[in-house]
Amino acid sequence: METYEAGMVLEGTEVKSLRQGRLNLKDSFARVERGEVFLHNMHISPYPNASRFNHDPDRKRKLLLHRWEIKRLLGKTAERGLTLIPLKLYFKGKVAKVELGLCQGKRLYDKRRDIAEREAKRDLERRLKGGI
Repeated sequence: METYEAGMVLEGTEVKSLRQGRLNLKDSFARVERGEVFLHNMHISPYPNASRFNHDPDRKRKLLLHRWEIKRLLGKTAERGLTLIPLKLYFKGKVAKVELGLCQGKRLYDKRRDIAEREAKRDLERRLKGGI
């Protein structure tokens, strides 16, 4: 529905791992908590050349947005049941940025349709292999 660009609060080894492309955005989401926005379930692999000062790979990370953007996001996520999902992560100069998308979740009938299509595809693959 809408997209927002936010900065991230990161530790030094996280930045080095991100520059190597060692992150996973799958199942990650952002949430407004006490007037601040945090990114949950984003996995940044530990930096291999760091010693004992490595970061926690699954910690929640604070996102940097303007106060009016946070208030607007809080209203939309609470009122309409929308979700903030990170779409991509990139570097703008030396600063790591994340693009957040304000999205609406799937309806129950959409999920049922996807499950039926997935099962039909599996059944077809099984038959082509000669399993059944």
